[in-house]
Amino acid sequence: MTELTAATLHRLDPRVATPAYDRSALQVGIVHFGVGGFHRAHQEVYLDAIAATGETSWGVCGVGLLPQDAAARDSAAAQDGLYTLTTNAPDGTQQSRVIGTLIRYLYAPDDPAAVLAVLTAASTRIVTLTITEGGYGIDDATGVFDPHDDLTLRDLAGATQPHSAFGYLTEALRLRRDQGIPPFTVVTCDNIQGNGHVAKKAVVAFARARDPQLAEWIDATVSFPCSMVDRITPAPTAQTSQALRDAYGVEDRWALQSESFIQWVVEDDFPTGRPDLASAGVQVVPDVEPYELMKLRLLNASHQAMCYLGLLDGQTWVHDVCQDPLYVAFLRRYMATEGMPTLLPVPGVDLPAYCDQLIERFASEAVRDTLARLAVDGSDRLPKFLIPVLRHQLAVDGPIDCGVLVLAAWSRYLEGALLENAYAINDRRAEELRPYVARERTQPGALLEYTPVFGDLGSDPRLVARYLQFREDLVNHGARSAIQTLPAA
Repeated sequence: MTELTAATLHRLDPRVATPAYDRSALQVGIVHFGVGGFHRAHQEVYLDAIAATGETSWGVCGVGLLPQDAAARDSAAAQDGLYTLTTNAPDGTQQSRVIGTLIRYLYAPDDPAAVLAVLTAASTRIVTLTITEGGYGIDDATGVFDPHDDLTLRDLAGATQPHSAFGYLTEALRLRRDQGIPPFTVVTCDNIQGNGHVAKKAVVAFARARDPQLAEWIDATVSFPCSMVDRITPAPTAQTSQALRDAYGVEDRWALQSESFIQWVVEDDFPTGRPDLASAGVQVVPDVEPYELMKLRLLNASHQAMCYLGLLDGQTWVHDVCQDPLYVAFLRRYMATEGMPTLLPVPGVDLPAYCDQLIERFASEAVRDTLARLAVDGSDRLPKFLIPVLRHQLAVDGPIDCGVLVLAAWSRYLEGALLENAYAINDRRAEELRPYVARERTQPGALLEYTPVFGDLGSDPRLVARYLQFREDLVNHGARSAIQTLPAA
């Protein structure tokens, strides 16, 4: 058994690819907030490929803000920032490689000054974010910056040193402005429509609350390109590390797995420079919107469409649901009749073929993704992935049955999670949702009154009528029957 560190790379099983470059030559050019599994399976992979070309300017310093990020700090320290990624293709083919571009990791509560120092270094030209769809504090119903997380609220209350991502970004930008250092570019890699615009709105609004002149400077000077990211990456478990030990004799406390498919589309707006992303397979485009709508409304919305119905049906695994002809037909119906008609033309993409590929990816047993992972933060994800489809279809009197059935299934899932302890729930709005869910039993449709998720959509007569019917079907007959008895498209 070989413990993964920089000193042991040469001793690893030769079937495990290792960095094809001198890691000691890398310097930090990118700071990333939120070093979770997705970042390590996605952006780091592209940067690792770029480093292999001899480019040394784009090493990554990861930053953790939350108590749970202390585990990442410890893993990064023990393994010199190295970790093993195993990718799984739909045909079962696996490939494992060590990623080496995460050359520094800072746990912000340990040393806030160190985080500000790396953010203000002239060599840092890009800051990337994966802070979850709900991490930007933009109210889905009003579009107003209205954060509720403790770290952001602490900063807004006048904390003397930053605690939140926005606190660090604005303070670092202030220091760069005052020292005459050009601002870094901020790239969000979270699944939000117009994610660059959302990130800019949040940062500018945060800065305005602290320093209006700084906010105006950020608004006029700092670039926030949009991006679309895609790679299904289940949360690592003890079994992930055990599989690596069994296959290759590598001891890696930070091992992870993902599917083999990977995609990154990014707007070309980097005033102070960027790596040669295209050389690593990134699609660098003038307009990301067509790609992001495709991904959010087909892949991410389909995740929402399957997870609540599947959980109500007693299922655990994504691949089991997506090998079931009933669910496959339901997902294909949603994609073809409800999701796809709301999209813009996507350059170079055959949308029906893309949908076929999604079903193939979802059905991959090797990925071992869970429905429970897809159900995390439903109150943030539904307004960004599925509800915009319903709004569009209601506006044009189009089909809505699949989408509304998912909303009804979400209400039943919440009922089981919040009132019956039938499911584990991870949703920042869980306690706010609880009274609405409790009222559903005597006042069906009460959940639709929860405006942070539904806005004014919950009062649409057509949507409400279908929701009440589908919820009754779910209560009386269950998920499979509700899908089987959907009216013909």
